[in-house]
Amino acid sequence: MIKFGKGVVKLRIPIFIISLLLLIPAAFGMITTRVNYDILTYLPKDIETMVGQDILVNEFGTGAFSMCVLDGMENKDVVELKAQIEEVDHVKTVIWYDSIADLSVPMEFLPENLLDKFNSEGSTLMAILFETSMSADETMDAIEEIRGIADERCFVSGMSAVVTDIKNLSNKETPIYVLIAVLLSSLVLALTMDSFLAPVFFLLSIGMAILYNLGSNIFLGEISYVTKALSAVLQLGVTMDYSIFLWHSYEENRERFPGDKNRAMAHAVSNTLTSVVASSITTVAGFVALCFMSFTLGMDLGVVMAKGVVFGVIGCVTILPSMILIFDKAIEKTKHKPIIPDLGGIGNFVTKRFPIFIVIFLLILGPAIYGYTHTDVYYDLAGTLPKDLASIQAKDKLEEKYEMNSTHMVLADSSLSSKDASAMIDEMKQVDGVKTVMGMDSIVGSAFPKEMIPDDIKEALMDENYQLMLVSSEYAIASDEVNAQIDDLNKVIKKYDKKGMLIGEAPCTRDLISITNTDFQTVSVVSIGAIFVIILLVFKSISLPIILVSVIEFAIFINMGIPAYTGTTLPFIASIVIGTIQLGATVDYAILMTNRYKKERNRGEDKKTSVTIALSTSVQSVFVSALSFFAATFGVGMYSNIDMISSLCILMARGALISMFVVIFILPAMFMVFDKIICKTSMGFGSGKKESKATVKTV
Repeated sequence: MIKFGKGVVKLRIPIFIISLLLLIPAAFGMITTRVNYDILTYLPKDIETMVGQDILVNEFGTGAFSMCVLDGMENKDVVELKAQIEEVDHVKTVIWYDSIADLSVPMEFLPENLLDKFNSEGSTLMAILFETSMSADETMDAIEEIRGIADERCFVSGMSAVVTDIKNLSNKETPIYVLIAVLLSSLVLALTMDSFLAPVFFLLSIGMAILYNLGSNIFLGEISYVTKALSAVLQLGVTMDYSIFLWHSYEENRERFPGDKNRAMAHAVSNTLTSVVASSITTVAGFVALCFMSFTLGMDLGVVMAKGVVFGVIGCVTILPSMILIFDKAIEKTKHKPIIPDLGGIGNFVTKRFPIFIVIFLLILGPAIYGYTHTDVYYDLAGTLPKDLASIQAKDKLEEKYEMNSTHMVLADSSLSSKDASAMIDEMKQVDGVKTVMGMDSIVGSAFPKEMIPDDIKEALMDENYQLMLVSSEYAIASDEVNAQIDDLNKVIKKYDKKGMLIGEAPCTRDLISITNTDFQTVSVVSIGAIFVIILLVFKSISLPIILVSVIEFAIFINMGIPAYTGTTLPFIASIVIGTIQLGATVDYAILMTNRYKKERNRGEDKKTSVTIALSTSVQSVFVSALSFFAATFGVGMYSNIDMISSLCILMARGALISMFVVIFILPAMFMVFDKIICKTSMGFGSGKKESKATVKTV
């Protein structure tokens, strides 16, 4: 590795210039990578609801629809607005009651069920069908154009409207996330480092690695908005350790090689590469575990973050050393004493009182596990968005005026007889919570001549293979009531058409619930198993992987159990990914301490001295690392108006601090209790001769 270090030092100018030039294609890649704002598209493509969505696009040329409430508008104004909406690109058709009956016909002569479908309490309802899918760029552009055409009396609801608002909100907030993370990380580094300028270069090199990572996403085709919002913040928090390690190693080697900064940096790069590669493998393993989710949002986040760690390591041992050497004089002028005092004296405090920490561990374990297994999660992502968003106001208006909380679509065989279709519709109307069913055989009632139905309405509702029906529900998406309703509706549909499908946001969310419950178990097993094997190979020990993983899992139980006691409901994705991220990102703290513990035992020190030295020499690094992770995520969690982003960041920030406390206080106590077992089941523990006794601080 020393040859690599010497190479970096020798080529520092070319490395710095190339790193700057690479920002150009990286920026291009970042800007041109499409962002997906609809997480339901990450469901497996072979499940019925997703197959049905494809059929809807391919057969009907309809990928999405929105219900539009027009409040207090005259009929002539509605007709004019309808005509304007129909001219919007990628709007297939607009269904209002004038689509079936001429406005010259007095309303009192129209079928009552037709009036009820389109009118309520001074408002009227239009259904807008789009040619493109729910989250397609064309659909979102059409939503924006419709909003521009209409005034404040027009409320456009539906998942496409929600996705459009998420896009606008995410695009507005994401740059602020990065700014907050950078400012708070700078504050932490200013308090814990011995130079005011060195942290600037830390952030610059990490920022360049983040840009390379985001730019390389162009090869993935697209990323989710969750990944886009979190990747920069997470990469900053996770890879900051590597920069700190390089700096400390550089400082130590400058004392070792006084007056020869190039040689000192070459050795620092060599030492950092050896340590950071081993450390980063566990972090990468945690992110790779997310790729085993059948809900492929996990793969989206996992791949991008695993890449981010790799780019972080590369930047740390190439770009950062080059910057430090090039700007060495300026850095030297800004050196100062660290503001936060040395915490090494805590070692003796913990080892002297280790039984207390074992008791604390046992007392907290039960409540932590209970909370962990009883934390509630939600799946209706729109329900937690800010109430002032246009789509949420429209959703509330639709519920207020028409008692409609969700709309399902039924795809049935077009050869289904009118008799069976009518019977199926009648049975679906009897299902609890169903407000109305609109299909070719129900939209105008049996008394209305079918010949009078306009061709565009017929084309929207039927083709040679399938017929389409809309089912309005008064139940909210992801509620127990709507899930039971979906099961009942599917029974009715399958009774009349074995190949019939119920699709839409609520049925997709129903599948999301069942799929992610399985994913949670899969990801937990894979992440724990992978990190267990890595620790086993690193330390050549049977007992240490059990102890280290158990300690971090204990921290995860506490972190994920707290919401159960505070009454906080988490987004479903948090319960799946947080444990994996926290395990992969913070097990490094435990590995760092274990390395020193092993080294001291191998030198022949007794268990208390070994544990004391291990904790005393590691606590500062663990503290700075955890505080950096906390700083990068906490501010974003407090600021974000998107609850999924906010909850994930708050959990990661809190998890970093909890893992820090557990590693500082519980892990040394575990070493004290299980020292004999560790030595007997591990290679290189207690096998050396006793050297001169190390000096440690006491408190």
